[in-house]
Amino acid sequence: MRSVALAAAVLAASLVATGQEPLKLPYVYTRWKQFTVADGLPNDHIFAVKADGPRVWVGTEDGLAVIDKRTGKIRYWKEKDGLPWRVVTGIEVHPKTGDVWLALFGGGLARFSGGRFDHWHQLNSGLVNDVVYGVAIENDNIWAATTAGACRFNILTGEWTIFTEKNAPMEEIWNYGVHYADGKVHLAVWGSGVLEYDVAAGRWKDYLDPDGEMEIDLYRDDGIVHVITTGANYVEKTLWVSTYFGVSRYDGRNWRGFFAHDSGLPSDFNNNLRARSANEAWFCSDKGLGAVMDVPSNTWVAYTRNPKGKGGQAVVSRDKQVVETVELPVGVPHSFIISADIDGNDVWVGTSKGLGWGMGEGYYPGLRERARLAAAPRKGGKR
Repeated sequence: MRSVALAAAVLAASLVATGQEPLKLPYVYTRWKQFTVADGLPNDHIFAVKADGPRVWVGTEDGLAVIDKRTGKIRYWKEKDGLPWRVVTGIEVHPKTGDVWLALFGGGLARFSGGRFDHWHQLNSGLVNDVVYGVAIENDNIWAATTAGACRFNILTGEWTIFTEKNAPMEEIWNYGVHYADGKVHLAVWGSGVLEYDVAAGRWKDYLDPDGEMEIDLYRDDGIVHVITTGANYVEKTLWVSTYFGVSRYDGRNWRGFFAHDSGLPSDFNNNLRARSANEAWFCSDKGLGAVMDVPSNTWVAYTRNPKGKGGQAVVSRDKQVVETVELPVGVPHSFIISADIDGNDVWVGTSKGLGWGMGEGYYPGLRERARLAAAPRKGGKR
């Protein structure tokens, strides 16, 4: 402990000596690698990404791919290779069996196991609709978020359960996302906010914007910022929500909304999210990747691509005040972000023009006292 304190004191003294005042700042991903069709992906339009140990599964507009992080090799499957449908919009890996479950946009639900694809759709199963946006694994049940409700498929009994406005609090039945954690399933529903299903109790609960105003968030932090939701993650007893009109956080007692005009969120139009903890979440917007790194201080890092090259920028802000800007020789492949996943200290980002891998060597949560950053050497990313 003494050596750590001494090192911190030496760092602070050296910063003062060089005229750099130490600040409490978040970790910034400065080392990125990009993957496109030129590297072996079947398509550059990335709908889904799922880290699975040494493998990273990637769902694209024209095929499924897997990246071996140890070798950098990429393998992919298209319809001619047995993939039941070309567009893969959601991916989950079963923690017990290792089976890869796929949400197919127009093709239903698929399982990839032992080199073989199994396929469920409206004509051969109880799946309510073939347009599936997301998939989640809850014990022995597979959940599918579809445009006509949600489905739960028990892989042991083969039983299907359909949830629509008839047996769940859905004002609309267009389900954009599904997530399972800690005994709760959360559905992101267009026009119905977020629905929470308590697995043990078999009960539903809805989260809506209490002010009922569809165009703006009339009263701050009174509930979810909007009922048109695109994603929901439940981590460390905290619910994170992405919408087309901002994002929300709920810790079980208090709501907090974040918008582009009062935070580092790049845009209010958000396609998805991935939460790392109760204090950190990554939002996939149409104008960049926004990561809230410290909720109490409203500190964010926004990652965008330079439209004129492969480089990018990471902007650290507190509220709306920019406190640090880092130029990146390699950044996210595009600023239209569709999906993301957390992989230990690393992050994976699916965009409309390629996949990004943010390598988090030295990652730390929250804020620390450090000097302002310079960009990482170019060797960490694709040239």
